[in-house]
Amino acid sequence: MVLPHHFGEVARTVLAGEHEVRHAPILVRQPGPSQLDWEPAKTTLPTHVSTLLRSCFVWLSFALSACLWSSAAQASGVLRVLAWPGYADPDMVKTFEQRTGAKVEVSYIDTDEALWSRISKNQGSDFDVFAVNTAELQRYIKKSLVVPLKIGAITNTRRQLPQFQALEKIPGIVHGGKVFAMPYTYSEMGLIYDRQQIKSAPTSIQALWDPRYQGKVLVYNGGAHNFALAALALGSRTPFTLQASQWEPAVQQLIAMRRNALTFYTQLDDSVQWFQSRKAALLFANYGSQQFKQLQAAGLDVGYAIPQEGALAWLDCWVITRGAKDTALAEAWINYTLEAVPGQILQDRQGLANTTAPSPYLGPQDKLIWLEPVENVERRNLLWSRILSGDRASKVMAP
Repeated sequence: MVLPHHFGEVARTVLAGEHEVRHAPILVRQPGPSQLDWEPAKTTLPTHVSTLLRSCFVWLSFALSACLWSSAAQASGVLRVLAWPGYADPDMVKTFEQRTGAKVEVSYIDTDEALWSRISKNQGSDFDVFAVNTAELQRYIKKSLVVPLKIGAITNTRRQLPQFQALEKIPGIVHGGKVFAMPYTYSEMGLIYDRQQIKSAPTSIQALWDPRYQGKVLVYNGGAHNFALAALALGSRTPFTLQASQWEPAVQQLIAMRRNALTFYTQLDDSVQWFQSRKAALLFANYGSQQFKQLQAAGLDVGYAIPQEGALAWLDCWVITRGAKDTALAEAWINYTLEAVPGQILQDRQGLANTTAPSPYLGPQDKLIWLEPVENVERRNLLWSRILSGDRASKVMAP
């Protein structure tokens, strides 16, 4: 450690671990039965010495605090991160390594199931920190694969937008009064439209069923999300929990959507290619602003709209594993990613919003519906596969 030059020999003596400092108050024993009855003798120090000592100990307190933080952050020397592409780019990692002296090892996943497989394989001991959406987070908590965060160690939460500071209002983050996840990035599933074919921005999710766009609508191939879309179109306020009486109307709604669709996509790149090559008019943007950014980059004249019913939205958070070797270092990483530069990188490179600055893709009136675990994902996927194959409602609903 490089010390300020005015520390002089007094500071160097203290930091070297010696216990006696010249001119410090002298302790003398006073008469009394207890050996602990000690009082400082009143001595008069030269003014410049007293000033030097005060300066010394102020700097010493600062230096020791810095050392303690650094020691906590570098206890293991290695931080093992599991993230989605774009969440921990090399330049971001380099900055963190330079600040802490730690080495960061980043591994990437591209599906929720791949994430689950890698974290659950050895009870979370292969990684220290990872990113997961709030809906998926619930099974990690149930299996005790993640631990509560020490919010006091993540001071950059004060930089987050108010809606992300109110953690108790975000479904799935707080359990038993403990915070298990820190919001990092998110994207809404809005509607992307071709400005040449659709002159005014769609205002409702009902646009996916509009007969004017028959054969020109691109829809995501996913049972869980599509049943939620159908529920929203039918006016449900609980799109992730369908009651017994709601299943058949939802099936009928999705059959109608299938008949109006051009085709169904899974990968982001496919949606961009097909929108362009097949001259689609409307796209349900499962990848949200990322898709919008890529379509713009491809030279297409597209617009982006959030339906009045609200847009389904995923919220990815950082969490710490049960098997983390250094939770202080993991918390330091989370804190770092809430700074301005990492957030700007997400927006500029990935087209993703961050939790510390307003999204350029959303207006103050736009409503987001955070994804939650659905009542029966297996049933949703089974029924959706039947719908996709062309079955009628009676056959779709058959046991």
